[in-house]
Amino acid sequence: MRFPEGFLWGGAVAANQCEGAFNEDGKGLSIQDVLPGGLKGPVTRVPTADNRKLVAIDFYHRYKEDIRLFAEMGFKVFRLSIAWSRIFPMGDEETPNEKGLQFYDDVFDECKKYGIEPLVTISHYEAPLHLALQYNGWANRKLIGFYERYVRTIFARYKDKVKLWLTFNEINSVLHSPFMSGGIYTDKEKLSKQDLYQAVHHELVASALATKIAHEMMPQAKVGCMILSMPIYPLTPAPEDVTAVMEADHQNDFFGDVHVRGRYPGYMKRYFKEQGITIHMEAEDEKILENTVDFVSFSYYMSVCETADSSVERGPGNILGGVPNPYLKASDWGWQIDPKGLRYVLNRFYDRYQKPLFIVENGLGAVDRLVTGAGGEPLVEDDYRIQYMNDHLVQVREAIEDGVEVMGYTSWGCIDLVSASTAELRKRYGFIYVDRNDDGSGTLNRYKKKSFWWYQKVIKTNGECLVP
Repeated sequence: MRFPEGFLWGGAVAANQCEGAFNEDGKGLSIQDVLPGGLKGPVTRVPTADNRKLVAIDFYHRYKEDIRLFAEMGFKVFRLSIAWSRIFPMGDEETPNEKGLQFYDDVFDECKKYGIEPLVTISHYEAPLHLALQYNGWANRKLIGFYERYVRTIFARYKDKVKLWLTFNEINSVLHSPFMSGGIYTDKEKLSKQDLYQAVHHELVASALATKIAHEMMPQAKVGCMILSMPIYPLTPAPEDVTAVMEADHQNDFFGDVHVRGRYPGYMKRYFKEQGITIHMEAEDEKILENTVDFVSFSYYMSVCETADSSVERGPGNILGGVPNPYLKASDWGWQIDPKGLRYVLNRFYDRYQKPLFIVENGLGAVDRLVTGAGGEPLVEDDYRIQYMNDHLVQVREAIEDGVEVMGYTSWGCIDLVSASTAELRKRYGFIYVDRNDDGSGTLNRYKKKSFWWYQKVIKTNGECLVP
């Protein structure tokens, strides 16, 4: 079961879910600072005391301790994001915030100290709030220019410290969560498909432009797109259900296809025509889109089914929803557990793109209980997480045997953090328990879970200890 030499083992977090320090050292407000309930909303316009992300797990002040723990597990790579509003507090200024830039310098230096490669997401669900309120987020073409200034600033600053970049987190999620993913302030129910897909176009152009700039400024760097992946199975073998799966896949494949192939696919041109959508393009847009990514990264938590039968009840899903699979069990939050779906999606993406793949999010959100271990130390007996991750990693190894080129694996929420979808702390993902609760209580102390030692062994043996 050993993985290829040089496989990048690690973990992943996002700034808005772990840093806290929402108004320190010149940081401006982000859209997450007014989303105390996660995907469910509401948008509060100003931060409120019930927003757990304002403190989160205080990574901002404790990053040295946390990175040391990651190093103890043996991390080769650490995926994190830069909070755009730490660098440009409003998003549209011309001059960056030096204290924000220095913070990430310090974080990257700490990673280097332990030989950990940073994998940096440029925009991870945390656009500056001002850009949402003043410009309506990515619905406004002006954001391309603001994003370009931001990426040029961070590329110039960190070009010698960061070699792996992702342009947008789960870029296809903007179709389902336009405010959190795209900073679009227009109410989701009132947002027209015309305006939504125009915003998508702006993001795709900005992503390709960032890739172009990265290749010019940092020839040794590699840039990837990041897609929310959720393999879709037909609920029945009826041809209508298979067609429904194809059409649902197209909605998400569109984003990867543009990033990898550098042009709009025919099936989306048909969709735009049938929906009365006309994408406004500037003269240089098609040329910019030709700047394609070096690799494809994605999140994977669950699979869903699809059917043409509109009477079938939909499940909670992640962001993409879908019909529950009657053959699968689900997590405490209703996310269906499907390890074999990860092998399927790896093969599907590789067959489609023939680009290196990187699994940058995968994990189990669960209610963990802190208990006293045999030696009197605090401990979490999270065998359910170990089983979940073992089963998924076995399928990653199967995909590698299938011939899929997989660069690495960063488990989501390698340390407990605030959930993006529900804004809860009790929905824990990490190998490291953080003593903070949904009511704000707790010491913020860090404790190693049983899975900490398991993942340490997985990395040390390069996957050889996994149980088929």
